Amino acid sequence: MDMKDFCFKKIVIFIFILFCTFSFCEAQRYKRSIRNPEREVFKKSLNNKTVKYRESPSIVRAKKKQAANEKKLDKEYEAYVKESRKRSVEIQSPEVKARMLENRKEADLKYKEKKKNRTERSKKVARKYK
Repeated sequence: MDMKDFCFKKIVIFIFILFCTFSFCEAQRYKRSIRNPEREVFKKSLNNKTVKYRESPSIVRAKKKQAANEKKLDKEYEAYVKESRKRSVEIQSPEVKARMLENRKEADLKYKEKKKNRTERSKKVARKYK
């Protein structure tokens, strides 16, 4: 019986040592909180300052020039498209002009109807998932 108690004690001591080492490993698991203790105190890190930098004046000028050029090109394109549409209607015969205008009106009505149906369907779905 003395030998059985000795084996039992050995097993208990071994399990105790095993649990102690496991708990030490758990304590070392969270490296960030150890590395950054002010996060625990202030609930945020004090080392996350964003660095502001200024671009050189030539780069700023080039970007402004590029933006202005793109705006100008967009404006020119819009004007070109508008003129092209006007011209395509002007060169048609009177019967074709009337038919084109009717087709445009019908297309606008269909578009409005589709948009209305789409909004109604989306409202139904929104109500379903509320």
